[in-house]
Amino acid sequence: MKRTAFTYLLTFLFIGGLFSACNPNTTTTEPEEKVALSTEAGLNQLSEAEAADGWKLLFNGENLNGWRNFNKETIGSNWVIDDGAIHLNADAKGTDAWVDGQGGDIIYDGEFENYEFQLEWKIGDCGNSGIIYLAQEGEAYDHPWRTGLEMQVLDDKCHPDNKLPNHRAGSLYDLIECSEETVKPAGEWNKIRIIINNGELEHWQNGVKVVSTTLWTREWEAMLANSKFKDFPGYGTFKKGKISLQDHTDPVWFRNIKIKKIG
Repeated sequence: MKRTAFTYLLTFLFIGGLFSACNPNTTTTEPEEKVALSTEAGLNQLSEAEAADGWKLLFNGENLNGWRNFNKETIGSNWVIDDGAIHLNADAKGTDAWVDGQGGDIIYDGEFENYEFQLEWKIGDCGNSGIIYLAQEGEAYDHPWRTGLEMQVLDDKCHPDNKLPNHRAGSLYDLIECSEETVKPAGEWNKIRIIINNGELEHWQNGVKVVSTTLWTREWEAMLANSKFKDFPGYGTFKKGKISLQDHTDPVWFRNIKIKKIG
């Protein structure tokens, strides 16, 4: 058969395509989805983007470095690492004590002002705990909640605090109730964000902004005066302070704890 120039061209292109497909050194473009996944943060880690954006990890998933009991240099043995989370082992406690010598509220050893804070939490059945921020240490204060604001951690289904809207999960405890119910059942992880920026405060729970208010205004002072904290000197007045995880005698877990300064 007489071959034409066109036939030779087709044969050349076909053989070249086979060589390219079989050549292990041929460069290909990785799918965009796979590239995106490679930059996501793992459990108790920062992604490359987060690290570049100034985020700081407050818990590495392996030990309690940086954490200690309020007004102490040590941490009680009831606070343990459980499957990559900070866990209050409430089962190790006596049944007649509010806070025993091996538990107690814990704080991260640093003060923060104007920031975005994130973590994930889950609570035991009918349990109660809290995330406290802007807390002050010192002889004048025996607990972080004497001065610090609290984002409530609660099993809304059956803990008695569910009777008060501003005591439910995600609320600014005893001050502002959640705009909507977004908490997951006991035993499931909840993602939260707390943002403080020059007095503007937001609580986010599972992707929804549930609290928004302005601190240190006349309206803020009036709200404090009508709360259970009205007789707590200095409560809600500090512009920077400690972050605390609460011992409320119930089992609770925290992980993926990170913070980024604003400004």
